[in-house]
Amino acid sequence: MTDTIVADRLQFAFTIMFHFLFPILTMGLAPLIVVLKTLHLVRGEARYAVAARFWTRIFALNFAVGVVTGIPMEFQFGTNWGQFATFAGGVVGQTLGLEGVFSFFLESTFLGILLFGEGRVSPRLHWLSAVLVAAGAWLSGLFITATNAWMQHPVGYRVAPDGTVQLASLSALLGNPFLWWQYAHVINGALVAAAIVMASVGAYYLLAGRHTEFGRMSVGLGLAVGTVFAITQIAVTGDMEGKSITAHQPLKLAAMEGLFETRYGAPLAILGMPSTTEHRLLDPVTVPDLLSVLAYGNARAQVKGLNDYPEAEWPPVQVTYYAYHIMVGLGTIFAGLLALGVLLWWRGVLFTARWFLWPLMLLLPFPYIANEAGWVVTEVGRQPWLVYGLLRTADGSSPPVVAGMTIFTLLGFAGMYALIGVLAMFLAILIVLRGPEGDAASGAR
Repeated sequence: MTDTIVADRLQFAFTIMFHFLFPILTMGLAPLIVVLKTLHLVRGEARYAVAARFWTRIFALNFAVGVVTGIPMEFQFGTNWGQFATFAGGVVGQTLGLEGVFSFFLESTFLGILLFGEGRVSPRLHWLSAVLVAAGAWLSGLFITATNAWMQHPVGYRVAPDGTVQLASLSALLGNPFLWWQYAHVINGALVAAAIVMASVGAYYLLAGRHTEFGRMSVGLGLAVGTVFAITQIAVTGDMEGKSITAHQPLKLAAMEGLFETRYGAPLAILGMPSTTEHRLLDPVTVPDLLSVLAYGNARAQVKGLNDYPEAEWPPVQVTYYAYHIMVGLGTIFAGLLALGVLLWWRGVLFTARWFLWPLMLLLPFPYIANEAGWVVTEVGRQPWLVYGLLRTADGSSPPVVAGMTIFTLLGFAGMYALIGVLAMFLAILIVLRGPEGDAASGAR
């Protein structure tokens, strides 16, 4: 792979991974705001409105930074990935356009009402604005995931006489069998992240002895939602997306598990270090037969290993393997820790158990790491394909762009995004330090 392709991939990876830090929270936080607005509408208690206003400010900050950092990514299709844009623009341009026209405008319009309309519009309309903001956030995730799912498993297209691909069926594209479990896994992961952020901020208030009523509400809602979706992230959406990968990208599955030799009754790797020189997993800790069970529902099923494929077709094995195990390992920790919190809540000792509130507060950055690791598995594990089976990554760049130009702009992005990241973190910390507004949510100070 040429230096230019490597530089283009590094730039896109950096910009998209930084950008995704913000939709992770907005997609997960929006429905939690709807829950708070619904409780306020039904029960009429001011504390729910106060909590909804606090989390809406956090949402708005993430939405704004997400918009700013998302725009350059689409420009890169023209500047750095011109051959991909020419080849596949007739398909991916449709879903990216739908994302902008429907979801972005829906989300941004009603976010304005949600932020500034309270007391100016009826309570029901204000509640509806929260619902429509959540719908816009989830629609945005759907159209972006549909674009990615098509690149993972192309469907609903036809090849034009000039060799480009054109959309033949929008219903086939949106009904892509690769899409819906991938989308469910993305949304599920966002809900886990938002629930942990909410619980972590609540734990901070309880530990600091400030805004304790709001802290208990945030910890309780975060734990309740987080526990459910941490479990379904592993046992439902993760399992089903794994089956999609098994069916359509078996080489990625082998890289995820560091499986070099084809096995009947393939083991699931818990620990180990994949060696592409020795073609084996070093110092493995495995569970016998479990990979065959998870992939095919049969303990003696055959799972193909990397050695059954030409090495030129392999994705970067170590990156795929370690990113996958980071994602799964953190997901397992989330499920265990959040379930422990629910048990403490049931026993009536949660809000005074400082030994538990400290790790809950410190857990805040880790769902971001898990979500980013999941996308590394998805994208790196697809290599060497840009559009799986149709267009190789090496054939998708813009010929006039040289590596030096891309590195120069990458450094510019890094500097600019560092400033944006510091500013966003400062503002988020400022919102948390100021706390929720209103005596109803303040509690003991």
